[in-house]
Amino acid sequence: TGLRPVRLHKGIMMERIDILGQSGHSSNPAYGHSALEAMHGVIGEMMTLRRQWQGEYDNPLFDVPKPTLNFGCIHGGDNPNRICGQCSLEFDLRPLPGMDPQQLRTIIRQRLQPLAEQHQVQIDLAPLFPAVPAFEQAAESELVRLAERLTGHQAEAVAFATEAPYLQQLGCETLVLGPGDIACAHQPDEYLQLDRIEPTVQLLRRMIEHYCLQPQTAAN
Repeated sequence: TGLRPVRLHKGIMMERIDILGQSGHSSNPAYGHSALEAMHGVIGEMMTLRRQWQGEYDNPLFDVPKPTLNFGCIHGGDNPNRICGQCSLEFDLRPLPGMDPQQLRTIIRQRLQPLAEQHQVQIDLAPLFPAVPAFEQAAESELVRLAERLTGHQAEAVAFATEAPYLQQLGCETLVLGPGDIACAHQPDEYLQLDRIEPTVQLLRRMIEHYCLQPQTAAN
C-alpha cells in the first residue's frame, strides 16, 4: 500500500454459469432447446441485476464507487447447423462492503430459475473459487487512528482484495498496510524498494510501542 493505511477494499467473486440444453438439427427448432438462446436471456438478467445493485450501493471512498460485474468469457455450441446444447459464462463480480457473497449468489439463482423453466434448460451457478469478502474497518477504530497519525496519511479504500476480512472475522481490528506498490504487483520483476524497509520497521516499532509498552488508560 506504499505505507498508506487501507481500511476498505472490495470483495472478489468469480463465478461460472453453465446451461445444459438439448442439441438437435438446426432445420427445426423443435428438435432441441438452445442453451445459447437461454444464455442470451441470462446475460440480460445479469445486466439488469448489475444496474439494480449499482443503484442500491455506492461508496464514494472508492475510485470506482459502484459494485462492478464483468462478463469475462463465454463458450458454447459446436456447429452452425446444430442447436446449441451447452453454453457457459464466467464473470467477475466486485461487491462493496455490506454486500454478502452468499446472498448475492442466492439472488442470482432466484433470478435465473424462471429462465431455465422458460427455455426448458438446466442452469447451474458455481464459484470458480471461494469468494473473498469485502472489507471495512471502522474509521474511528483505534488501529486506524494510530496508523493515520503515525503515517501522516488518511486511511484509504482500494480495489484489490486481501486476507483482511478473514482476520477481522476472528475479532481483530484489522488494517492493510505495507511498503510495496500495487502498481508493480503480479508482473514480471515484481520488486520492493529497499529504501522502504527501514521506514516500515520504524512504523511497526512505534505501533508495538503503542500497544505493548505504553500504559493504557482505563475507560471511564
